[in-house]
Amino acid sequence: MHDRTEDEARPERWAGLARYLSAVVPMLFHGGIMAWVAFREPGRLTALLVDVGLGVAGLALLAGWRRWPLPVALATALLTAFSSTAVGPAYAAYVSLGSLRGWRPLVPAAAVSFACLAVSATSRGIDQVAVVSLTGGSTILAALTALGLYLRGRRDLAASRREAALAARRAERQRIEQARLAERVKIAQEMHDVLAHRISLLSMLAGGLAYRTDLGAQETRELALAIQENAHQSLNELRAVLGTLRRDDGPPEDGPGGADGAGDVGGAGAGGPEAPQPTLAQLGALFDEVRAAGQRVEVADSIEGRELLPPQTGRHAYRIVQEALTNARKHAPGSRVTAELGGRPGGGLRIRVSNPVPPGGPSPGPGGRLGLVGVAERTRMAGGSLSHAVQNGCFVLDVRLPWEGVRRDPTPGRG
Repeated sequence: MHDRTEDEARPERWAGLARYLSAVVPMLFHGGIMAWVAFREPGRLTALLVDVGLGVAGLALLAGWRRWPLPVALATALLTAFSSTAVGPAYAAYVSLGSLRGWRPLVPAAAVSFACLAVSATSRGIDQVAVVSLTGGSTILAALTALGLYLRGRRDLAASRREAALAARRAERQRIEQARLAERVKIAQEMHDVLAHRISLLSMLAGGLAYRTDLGAQETRELALAIQENAHQSLNELRAVLGTLRRDDGPPEDGPGGADGAGDVGGAGAGGPEAPQPTLAQLGALFDEVRAAGQRVEVADSIEGRELLPPQTGRHAYRIVQEALTNARKHAPGSRVTAELGGRPGGGLRIRVSNPVPPGGPSPGPGGRLGLVGVAERTRMAGGSLSHAVQNGCFVLDVRLPWEGVRRDPTPGRG
C-alpha cells in the first residue's frame, strides 16, 4: 500500500516542480531586462524593485494553487497589470486552474487576464509596441488555455484509469471471497455427510449396547470395539476435512472439486496430498459397515460397466447413498432399507433407496430434512435430478445422475 501511494505522489511532485519552474523562468527573463534598464537608467530603480516585489508576491501566491485555484489565478492576473515579472506566476496559475477545474472557471480568469494585459500594454499610450504586446499576449493566453484543458483531459484520463484499476481489484477480491465462501460451504457439506453417517452409526451401536440385555461378553466386546472403531474413523475424517479448511489460505483454483463443480474435498489445489475420496467401488464396504452396526440393508445392484463411471460421479453417488442410509437410521430406526442401483454408460446412473415409514410418520430429530437438502445439492452439482415421496407406506428417494457413453474412435475404412 505504501509503495502504491508513493508511486501516485511522485508525478504530483514533478508537476509541482514544473509549475514553479514555468513561473520562475519568465521572472528571470523580465528581471534580467529590468536589471539592464536599471543599469542604464538609475532613476527607475525604485519602480523596477516594486515590479520585482510584485512578481515575488505572485510566486508566493502559487503555494495555494491547489486549495484555491480560481482566487490564486485571479490575484496573480491582477498583479500583471502593474508588474511584468508577475506574468510567470500568472501564467502558471492560469494553466493550473484549467488542469484542475476545466473550462468553466477559465472564462472569468481569461477575461481578467486579458483586461490586465490590456492595461499593462496601454499604460504608456496606444502605439505600435502596445498593439504588438497585446496581440502577442492574447496569443499566449489562448495557447495557455489549450494547454490547461489538455492537462485537464490527461488528468481525467489518468483518474478514470485508476478508478477502473481499483474497480477491477475490488471485483477480483470479491470474486476470490465468493469462491472461498463457496469452497467453505462445500467443506461444511462434506463434514455434515461424514459426521452424520458416523454419529448415527455410533448412536445405533450405543443403543444396542445400552438396551440389549441378552448380549454375552464376546458380543458386548464386539459392539464396544465397533463403537471405538467408528469413533476413530470419525476423528480421522473430521481431521481430514478440517485440515483441508486450514490449508485453504490462497485463492481457489480451478480443478477437481473447484470450477468443475465436483464439490468434494481433496481435489487438486487443496494444498498437498489428500486421502483418497470414496467412489462407487467403496459402496460394498459401506453396506458391510452399516450391516455390522445393525442396520438391515438389502442391495440390488445392476450397474453395467461400473469401471467406466467417472470418479466425480462415483463420489457423488457414494455420498448420496451414505446420506440416504443415514436418513433411514435417523427417521426410521430399525426399518429395513432397500437400495437399488442401476445404470450403464450412456443411460445414466439411478439410485433408489426406500424404507418403510414408521407408524406416526418419520421422526424429524435434530437437523430434520437437512439430509435431503444435502442430497439435493449434490445431485444438482452432478447435473442430475432428484425426487422423493411416500409410496405404499415407504419413503422412496430416487436420484438420477448423468453418465455419458464411451466415445469410440471410428473404424478406419478399408484402403
